[in-house]
Amino acid sequence: MKLTILGCYSATPRANTNPTAQVLEIRNHMFLIDCGEGTQVQLRKNRVKFARIKHIFISHLHGDHFFGLVGLISTFRLLTRETDLHIYGPKGIKEVITLQMKLADSWTNYRLIFHELTSTESELIFEDDVVQVYTIPLDHRVYTNGFLFKEKEGERKLDMNAVLNEDIDVAYYRKLKLGHDILDNKGNLIKNSSVTKPPVPSKSYAFCSDTAYNEKMLPIIEDVTVLYHESTFLEKHGHLAPRTKHSTAIEAATIAKKCNAGTLILGHYSTRYDSLNEFKEEAQTVFNKVLLGEDGKTFNFD
Repeated sequence: MKLTILGCYSATPRANTNPTAQVLEIRNHMFLIDCGEGTQVQLRKNRVKFARIKHIFISHLHGDHFFGLVGLISTFRLLTRETDLHIYGPKGIKEVITLQMKLADSWTNYRLIFHELTSTESELIFEDDVVQVYTIPLDHRVYTNGFLFKEKEGERKLDMNAVLNEDIDVAYYRKLKLGHDILDNKGNLIKNSSVTKPPVPSKSYAFCSDTAYNEKMLPIIEDVTVLYHESTFLEKHGHLAPRTKHSTAIEAATIAKKCNAGTLILGHYSTRYDSLNEFKEEAQTVFNKVLLGEDGKTFNFD
């Protein structure tokens, strides 16, 4: 699982900071999460292949999270894209994007498929053989979702020494990988656990931005491998968090601790701050394994 932070600051873009956007690579998928201004430039800087992006997830309709979307869609058109593009986001996203395309007479030459979200409960919005994606309802000034990306459990691993010690036909190897008990060539029952090893543990990633402190999300993200949680403010400006429906670094760390996250990544920093180190220091007073999201930074979780 690989995460590339394209932008992780709040509010207005600056020469050296970008609003929210990130790319998650998980089980051969490349998911774009949010698409603030400048996202396609950041994609190029980070050598992300446009053609691999087939699914875009938009958390909410504040500009610093989706104003780059119509530009990216238009660029896909100029590059003669043919592959379908799926966009998941709040109700209204189809209207705002298609109106811009209509007034610019820039209809796509590929299928643009919108999946508009309205539920205030967590729901499964994408699934295939290897990955599931769920919404994480958040508490912000407008309808907002985070997203939980979960690998499905993989196949069991054959313990070849144990397998070869049994009289097992090779035709049953696939069934063993799928977790079934089988009969050997003499009709004896072979327990799966005696000849296979558990699969590689599946990983999960939760994206939570923007939101006030919200314990309602805890059951959804319990035991998540990696949690990205907004941390707009330091404690000295914590009084601004409830008013703006954002979180502090300590609140993000508290959520990470309570959901038993493996790792916390901080982001969505207010541009009022010159240094990010204080965010990490404050968060680590509550939760130890804290990483700082930074524009252009890549994290690998093997």
